[in-house]
Amino acid sequence: MPLRLLRPLVLALLFSSSVTYAADARLFQYSTIDALLAGAYDGNISVAELARHGDFGIGTYNRVDGEMILIDGVFYKAKGNGKVEIVPPQELSPLAIVTYFQPTKEISLAGVATLAELESQLDDSLSNKNAFYAIRIQGNFAEMTTRAIDPQKKPYKPLAEVTKTQSVFKLGSTSGQLVGFRSPAFVKGFNVPGYHWHYLSDDVSHGGHVLSLQLTAGKVKIATISTVELQVPDTEGFIHADQSKDRAQELHAVEKIRE
Repeated sequence: MPLRLLRPLVLALLFSSSVTYAADARLFQYSTIDALLAGAYDGNISVAELARHGDFGIGTYNRVDGEMILIDGVFYKAKGNGKVEIVPPQELSPLAIVTYFQPTKEISLAGVATLAELESQLDDSLSNKNAFYAIRIQGNFAEMTTRAIDPQKKPYKPLAEVTKTQSVFKLGSTSGQLVGFRSPAFVKGFNVPGYHWHYLSDDVSHGGHVLSLQLTAGKVKIATISTVELQVPDTEGFIHADQSKDRAQELHAVEKIRE
């Protein structure tokens, strides 16, 4: 079938439970994490279109050119050269997860030594580990380590290979916002099971995918997601990406620090 005849497929996953949701608490996701891991780095959804689905989120841009950070309706790009810029509406993305952020719970945290400890404390506050959550943390950090990737050239290598040359930024003491999602274990393949965090400093000079941190003190806002929409791209890269294999080890390699 000619590619021009194909249409993006949108899947709606509906969840019901005793958890309190904001009205129409909806997450929109374009493409899958396994497609990105396989090297599908060119999408056909624009920032302008993503803005119709949310004002809060994470992802990347075509050619994996930096890390996407969406806060209060503004799309930022944390670049491989360490700079942060606001993204024009016509820029395209191969993977994005966005929502209209409507928190229903707030907590305070202090003296959190590691990223793993932060996630453990957040888990203790969540009543349903099989739900999706959007999480925003305004905090002061004694240490923050982020990463970003320079734009890639074809033929694209798998993401686990690309991240061997990623730029790692050890920011030291900083204040800013964590933008993240917690997804349940059953999302393996189309999203990141567990937590996925991006960071933007208050002065908008630093940001990226979070590798490690120490939280001095922070205010946490949590939104529980009741509906998830997955839009499947009709791009050549997505169509030909091998998403039949288990890429859990590749995902782990992508998430960890490389010195």
